[in-house]
Amino acid sequence: METTLTITREEIQANNPITVLHLQGWLDAKGEENLLAAARAAYSEGARFMILDLAGVETLTSAGMRAMHKVYKLYTPTEERMKRLRVSICNAPVQVNNILGITGFLLNIPSYRNMQLAIDSFK
Repeated sequence: METTLTITREEIQANNPITVLHLQGWLDAKGEENLLAAARAAYSEGARFMILDLAGVETLTSAGMRAMHKVYKLYTPTEERMKRLRVSICNAPVQVNNILGITGFLLNIPSYRNMQLAIDSFK
């Protein structure tokens, strides 16, 4: 079991260019800064739409949810919240998706069962 969070980045050309961060390992306090650094780097390079691919996330803690919420806030201007989708999640394992649902997290950041549905959500 890998506890370190590793992140790979992919750029997808769609109606709007989308940056995908593929997460592998534990999204916890140790991984929080890794996720934020990757999201900030992409944003500073011009990314404005992001998908967080959680397929490889083995453990999600409150620190991990806090990190994802900070990504949401970075990518979604206050005046666009609840109006335009800028960040989505895909491929969350069942246990991770259950945690996100129970906590109400999915009210702001939608979760899709696969990458294509997440990409299509930005149309």
